[in-house]
Amino acid sequence: MRKLIFALATAGALAPSLSNAQVKIDMTRITCGELLAMPASDQADFGAFMGGWFAQKSGRTFIDVNLFRKNSASVKSWCASNPNESVMAGLQRAFEQK
Repeated sequence: MRKLIFALATAGALAPSLSNAQVKIDMTRITCGELLAMPASDQADFGAFMGGWFAQKSGRTFIDVNLFRKNSASVKSWCASNPNESVMAGLQRAFEQK
């Protein structure tokens, strides 16, 4: 009986961790078409990640919310014309031109 109780307790303790699987996304492979097909909340999360990544790359330690909104709109506009392009490739080209 003790072994059964121990087995059930162990299974119960492991069950929550098994249901929360990790998902890995290669941000460099997301195309403009995929970005535009995302729900608005996912687009916002993607934009926040990319904004943070480029801010870190350029050494910025602040967020200009108005500039972020402007850049997000610019990326979506560019993506509408380039649905097969990688978002990261387009952002890197724009970043290198600055």
